[in-house]
Amino acid sequence: MAKILPMQRRDFVEIFTIMKGLPCTIRLLDPPLHEFLPHSLEDVEAVANATGLDKAKLLERAKDLHEVNPMLGHRGCRLGITYPEIYEMQARAIFEAAIEVAKAEGEAPVPEIMIPLVATEKELQILKDRVDAIGREVMDHEGMEIEYSVGTMIELPRAALKADEIARQAAFFSFGTNDLTQTTLGISRDDSGRFMGAYVEQGIFEKDPFVTLDQSGVGDLIKIARDRGRATKPDLKLGICGEHGGDPASITFCEKAGLDYVSCSPYRVPIARLAAAQAALS
Repeated sequence: MAKILPMQRRDFVEIFTIMKGLPCTIRLLDPPLHEFLPHSLEDVEAVANATGLDKAKLLERAKDLHEVNPMLGHRGCRLGITYPEIYEMQARAIFEAAIEVAKAEGEAPVPEIMIPLVATEKELQILKDRVDAIGREVMDHEGMEIEYSVGTMIELPRAALKADEIARQAAFFSFGTNDLTQTTLGISRDDSGRFMGAYVEQGIFEKDPFVTLDQSGVGDLIKIARDRGRATKPDLKLGICGEHGGDPASITFCEKAGLDYVSCSPYRVPIARLAAAQAALS
């Protein structure tokens, strides 16, 4: 973690400098750890030679971290619970970078720290407390206060249904509609291409639900989470992130549902801005 901290901090400094004091949402580590490890013997040998690690131990560790169903496995906030040093390092990098930019530019960024794959209030409470503690430590050490918030992604049906409880710990919800669609429909996004064409052709789905939001299923969960979350915290900020954030029909749904923002990949931003404007005007 000590080696990664300066690299993370440098990245955040660059991001905050570009954002010029605007809010900036940062999702903490989400993918399972095995995605960062070599798998082939050639890759293992290359990493071992570059790091000086033992090849046999490196290969064994990669095998230990292998998961049968990683999408629903040891990822997201579950990593933060079992390896607290990962999220603590990322939080420290965020706060140190924010203060560095504030001192250099005279304009403080506003980090919005997002915890992924939360299913329960307790998960978020534990991780938020750790983030707050790191923030307090860094701000006291630097002698400077910065504004920040901690929120969560809503990617699991249980999180949507228990949004009233989760909102007690969260300043914002970001609906991760890629994973929320997968977990609601029980369909793997990566494997859906094998049958989705037939499903759309035969009218089972009107459109591919990974392209255009399933408004009657996933959309209902979003509305439930909206109502229950804002019943607890009326000023709760809500938005979506994922490929749906660049789809005009999905953006229209978000506008009608009272969400505050959509987030999408950079190349979809022009389409998203136009669709959001049209939805607001209509």
